[in-house]
Amino acid sequence: MMQSFKAWPVCSLQRVYPLTPPPSSQRRPRDGAVSLDLALNESGSFQIAVRQMDERPLTVTLQTEPSDTFDIRIRRVGYVPMPHHTTGVPRDPLEMDGINMIPGYAPDPLLDEPSLLLAGHETHAFWVTVKPRRGATAGRHTVRIDIVPDGGRHRSCRVPVRLYPLKIKPRRNFPVIQWFYVDALLDAYDCPNFNARFWEILSAYFRNLNEHGQDTVYAPVFTPPLDGVKRPSQLLHVTRRGKNGYRFDWRDVKRYVDSARRRGIRNFEWTHFFTQWGAKHAIRIYHGQGFDEKRLWPPSTGAVSPTYHAFLAKFLPEFHQFLVREKLLQNSFFHVSDEPHGAEHLENYRRARSLLEELAPWMKVTDALSDIAYGREKLTDMPIASIGTALDFVNEDIPCGCYYCCGPRGRFLNRFIDTPLPKIRMNGWLFYRWPFMGFLHWGYNYWYRRQSREMIDPYQVTDAHAWPGWAAGDPFVVYPGPDGPVDSMRWEIFAESLRDYALLQTLKIERDDPLLQPLRSFEDFPKSADWIRDTRRRLLSGQSRLQTIDHRP
Repeated sequence: MMQSFKAWPVCSLQRVYPLTPPPSSQRRPRDGAVSLDLALNESGSFQIAVRQMDERPLTVTLQTEPSDTFDIRIRRVGYVPMPHHTTGVPRDPLEMDGINMIPGYAPDPLLDEPSLLLAGHETHAFWVTVKPRRGATAGRHTVRIDIVPDGGRHRSCRVPVRLYPLKIKPRRNFPVIQWFYVDALLDAYDCPNFNARFWEILSAYFRNLNEHGQDTVYAPVFTPPLDGVKRPSQLLHVTRRGKNGYRFDWRDVKRYVDSARRRGIRNFEWTHFFTQWGAKHAIRIYHGQGFDEKRLWPPSTGAVSPTYHAFLAKFLPEFHQFLVREKLLQNSFFHVSDEPHGAEHLENYRRARSLLEELAPWMKVTDALSDIAYGREKLTDMPIASIGTALDFVNEDIPCGCYYCCGPRGRFLNRFIDTPLPKIRMNGWLFYRWPFMGFLHWGYNYWYRRQSREMIDPYQVTDAHAWPGWAAGDPFVVYPGPDGPVDSMRWEIFAESLRDYALLQTLKIERDDPLLQPLRSFEDFPKSADWIRDTRRRLLSGQSRLQTIDHRP
């Protein structure tokens, strides 16, 4: 029986599919072929692949011995159905993963299970995260993983880990934002009216954000006007007093902020004040917190109407007082409207921005947009440009952040379920290469059918039923678990890429350093695990000024 079972180490930047064959005897990886190079306070990851070569199902368990040097976490890599590849992407292994495996099942969720029932003629994988303990010493170490088949003799894989005498400093002056959907938590965990269960779950998600290098979270003081009419998730309790009088209860806003801060979140992104894609209307604001969905005004109320003007004139001064009282003003991002574009939107945006300037001259705004006209007019204090146009902003010396979502595609950077993992690992490198002021992505936990309140099962539907417009994996990077989030491979690799950013920042690498010259644009950059491994080794060992590495075919 043991001859029919195979196990081998795999780099974390390589996906293992159910039909992935074992390596041939000529190219079978030896212990040591997969290795980790880490700073003293940096975690890393690798995989152990297992395959049953005959018909008989076999239970397989991974184990590791206690270590004084490392904390080791083992998770099973789960599969999700992927009926189609992302459209508009070249059928090139550097640009598209899973060629000849998709349609089919794709690896993504990381489940806290060290065992699995391995079906015959299938390959599965386990994800191993290695984190040096406090007091770990620089030098060469080994992590041993035992693979134990039920009723059979176990085998071991030994993965070398080299720790370098360097500690990476926390990332500075580059906020990273994933839009965080409180309504999805309310629905997924059946938490009506911000009950006690909600606050427990919320804390687990804040912890996950922080552990993955996120320092900023969306705070729904009002229900976000993003992607359709959402379930109310308004933290602020609003009571109407007369025609244009309002009273505000900030208790749940403060509780939300305090919970995030306890988990290491420093910055807060506040609800957009005007509707998406054009700033045409006032947003939906509810009596109380919206549990009965009773609105303060009709959805057709204009963005700069007297009704909304009167509300903002009351709200914004109290909002300012809250921010000052809680010492949040310097750690806040404010929005006008998401993704305005074109001449009609430009005029609407200009009027909405003028209203905020009148009522809240203290407020600086930042918005996701791709039209450089907004940057040229300086209507937005910090535009967040799509990576399709972000370098145009840089070339015109317009300070900006950057973002991507369902596009751009082609050879561009992204993090879909069929985006090769080396491309995803390049996020941090590309963010560092140019003087961007932050990064934004819209999909941390969007578990809905597109522009609806209908929840999906993200373990079964990964595109919000919106393919080909939305690609698999675009709406979310975490899955709902029993008591908190379940990470994805993409989310882990994205977090590792942010540690690469912090490494470059710690070492004070210049953006025009020869080391980074192969990063020519968000389309043209190294896309191989070899480049990442070799470049990191040079940085960690202090050899970053040597000749440029460019692993290009």
